[in-house]
Amino acid sequence: MDTENIIREIDIWIDEFTPCLKDNLTGEVVNTEVIRIRRKSFLGKFNRKSGWYVNWGKIVEDYEVYALVLEGTVDIQGLVALKRNDELKAMYIAWMCTAPQNNPKMNDSPKYTGVGGHLFAIAGSESIKAEYGGAIYGYAANQQVLEHYMKKMHATHVGVLHPYQFCVFENEMQEIIKTYTYAYSGEEI
Repeated sequence: MDTENIIREIDIWIDEFTPCLKDNLTGEVVNTEVIRIRRKSFLGKFNRKSGWYVNWGKIVEDYEVYALVLEGTVDIQGLVALKRNDELKAMYIAWMCTAPQNNPKMNDSPKYTGVGGHLFAIAGSESIKAEYGGAIYGYAANQQVLEHYMKKMHATHVGVLHPYQFCVFENEMQEIIKTYTYAYSGEEI
């Protein structure tokens, strides 16, 4: 299956901008790291049946996939799929998803708060590495999610390629990135 031309709609909620993840049961702040995942075989277990909405093993064929993990582990709390767009000078967010345990649509009491903002910050950091200054874009799932991104991240509604297309420009993304203290582990799987 060619995932290259499929428009993925993002439906991740930003509950809080937190420097690290917050355990909702204990209130403890938990340090995080980012790992690049390249192995299709590793991502095979992250699929619809296990609560990850799509088959991430297929996504990795066409996109750069990054995992937000608890520091010193490969305990994945969220995944984001990105693609560089040199023409637009922005990082395209093809897909992002919180771990089922953190997804408020699947759990009345998500384990950790702060995953959504982290995933957007990872996209912004990768945009900076690609020399796009932090600019990102994607497609919100609906008007409510689009308005949420406009309020929480100061996203701009673009609406050219999709009715809920949004962009977060460099200055706004720089402010989001400043919130986070996660580290790139340098590890790749």
